[in-house]
Amino acid sequence: MLKIQTLNKIDHEGLQVFPLSKYEIANEISNPDAILLRSFSMHEMELPASLKAIARAGAGVNNIPIDRCTDKGVVVFNTPGANANGVKELVIAGMLLSSRDIVGGIAWAQTLAAEGDKVPALVEKGKAAFSGTELKGKTLAIIGLGDIGVLVANVAKSLGMRVIGFDPFITVDHAWKLDQSIVRSESIESCLSQADFITLHVPLMDATRSLINSEKIAVMKDGVKILNFARGELVSNQDIIAGIERKKIGCYVTDFPDASLLNVPGVIPIPHLGASTNESEVNCAIMGANQLIDFLENGNIRNSVNFPKAVMDRTCCARMIIANRNIPTMVSQITAILARDGINIANMLNRNKNEVAYNIIDTDQKEIPDQVKQKIEAIDGVLMVRILLPN
Repeated sequence: MLKIQTLNKIDHEGLQVFPLSKYEIANEISNPDAILLRSFSMHEMELPASLKAIARAGAGVNNIPIDRCTDKGVVVFNTPGANANGVKELVIAGMLLSSRDIVGGIAWAQTLAAEGDKVPALVEKGKAAFSGTELKGKTLAIIGLGDIGVLVANVAKSLGMRVIGFDPFITVDHAWKLDQSIVRSESIESCLSQADFITLHVPLMDATRSLINSEKIAVMKDGVKILNFARGELVSNQDIIAGIERKKIGCYVTDFPDASLLNVPGVIPIPHLGASTNESEVNCAIMGANQLIDFLENGNIRNSVNFPKAVMDRTCCARMIIANRNIPTMVSQITAILARDGINIANMLNRNKNEVAYNIIDTDQKEIPDQVKQKIEAIDGVLMVRILLPN
């Protein structure tokens, strides 16, 4: 029986993916094989020795101690794309909110409650103060053409916007999904300088922290609208506020407000609603559960943030999965041990990502002796060894 610990409330449809005949699922559980969570912070948590994998039902993994997990051979999954449609729709709403003073207009209309029959006339008289512009014909710059960025690009194009994008690491799959008329910029500065609207869809890392700062703002058009539904730390809030004060920035819409952005004219603070839809929560839970099942039962890895993608069809015999430091001679040491113990390799997959490597080895035997596992675990640089018996 495999044990799954849930550190947050996980959608019921996601939990139903786990076959009850094979899995025990609980919030409080000893020696879990895997953890399924949403926003719970694991940074102060001791990782159980039994832990093999963690799945985040969402895209961001800043609540998970990635380096500690990697050192222990724990595979960390996320669910990119599962909440993409929900975020996409809120980005479009954010563009509409920033192009017209809808928020201000609604707040003003509420102040007329005591005016009785005068309200219609007052509305007609005062509405000019909240006028704005249409999206059609405007230029949208998208920084990051992943799952969400591609969806936003295609919808914006259908609304009659000119769409330009910047992503030096765009995948072939994402490129195929882009509308052919969308222009890719060669530099972020070129992309930003042409835009009436800018939306951010890149992960937070050292290279992207404060990506939007005073230098980047300086190349933008006057009155530009900036939307951030990715991560708050991608922008310098201080520089954003300064840009608003000198009317360089027309509006900043963020799904990640902090105290410095509240009650600031020109800032629309949204309380992290990007993926807060019933559909997104269901999709993320189901995707995370399926990834854990495929890893625990077959050793396959899809959508890991710390290990490479590695997928190989099962054979009828025992399978070994081995994680190790990405250093020379590791594969030869592993295969030498198998050869000395008379274990033939029927099929093998080796993949690497940054400083780690991952091996899936199918043998022609129904089982593998424990001493073989122990010998491989003793190799300097090996992080994890598991033996998966035939189903």
